Amino acid sequence: MGGIYWLISKVMLFWHTVWDSIMPDHRVLGTNWQWVLAIVFLVITVRVVLFPIFVKQIKSQRAMQAIQPKMKELQEKHKSDRETLQKEVMKLYQEEKVNPLMGCLPMFLQIPVFIGLLHVLRHLKPGTSDHQMQLYGWTKDEFLSAVDARLFDAPIVAKFSSSADDLIKIEAHSTTVKIVAACLVALMITTTYLTQRQMIKKTGWNTDPQQRMIQKFMLYGIPFFTLTSGWYFPIGVIIYWVTNNAITLGQQYWVLHKYPPPASATTSTVPFKGTGGTAKVAESKPSGLGALFSRAKEEAAAQRSNGKGPAKATGAKATGAKATDAAANGAPSRAPKPGAKPINPKKGGAAKRQSG
Repeated sequence: MGGIYWLISKVMLFWHTVWDSIMPDHRVLGTNWQWVLAIVFLVITVRVVLFPIFVKQIKSQRAMQAIQPKMKELQEKHKSDRETLQKEVMKLYQEEKVNPLMGCLPMFLQIPVFIGLLHVLRHLKPGTSDHQMQLYGWTKDEFLSAVDARLFDAPIVAKFSSSADDLIKIEAHSTTVKIVAACLVALMITTTYLTQRQMIKKTGWNTDPQQRMIQKFMLYGIPFFTLTSGWYFPIGVIIYWVTNNAITLGQQYWVLHKYPPPASATTSTVPFKGTGGTAKVAESKPSGLGALFSRAKEEAAAQRSNGKGPAKATGAKATGAKATDAAANGAPSRAPKPGAKPINPKKGGAAKRQSG
């Protein structure tokens, strides 16, 4: 890991030198912008280097979406044989040249950078020996300048959980550090969630259980991790994380609008539960009064298909109503007595004609 620490230090020191030649020496708004921008451009440098891998990630995600109909067929065909299903899925991945882990590769490749920056910033503390100050390519002046660097009067090497003794050594106020760190942690959690929500909202939930599990981990697991661990990160590391998320949001927005998901993916995903941006329009089912009207229409259509029109049913109801009214007025009812044989109207009409 020593090589990673050295590389991270060199990139950050390069950008500090660039911005130090442009920005004023004194603090502006209680901030040493040279060091803040050095961290921001460290993120930009890493993202430029990883951009080809990001493109491969998008292509892999599109390929995974394109084969979802085939995946669904395999799941239906081998739903009772899990071992065979796994073999057929792996065979499908090989035939289609799809790597399901490619979607997480850019994030995994940034983990060493994150750990390297975390180690370097933790290394920056007062009272360090001259030999330790010059590790990873630093000079003594650069080391002391970084230790004293501030963001809104909060040192970039301080943490929300820093003890009072540690803050006294770097001449920092506890309340200021906690306010700045808490705001940055809130931004880190929000932007982490939004980066994953943006992707799932556009493409929908994957129907493959394993892929959906990965999506849920990315959407909820990582923000929860930042919630529980962000209080122990130096402010400089949180600046790195928030900047990385902001770039990811912009990059994904451009890619998703320029290269939308394939048409086949819209029939094999479950829409994200939110407003708009779903990859598949859910089939709406009427409820309440709508369900009653819909059921009445279906019954009327069934009667027409069986030769029983609604007009006949209405006539029968009217006849029954007349008989009821006649009985209420004391008139003799023409309704057949219980147990009597039904009278054929055709035969009755023929007998009347003969007698006439």
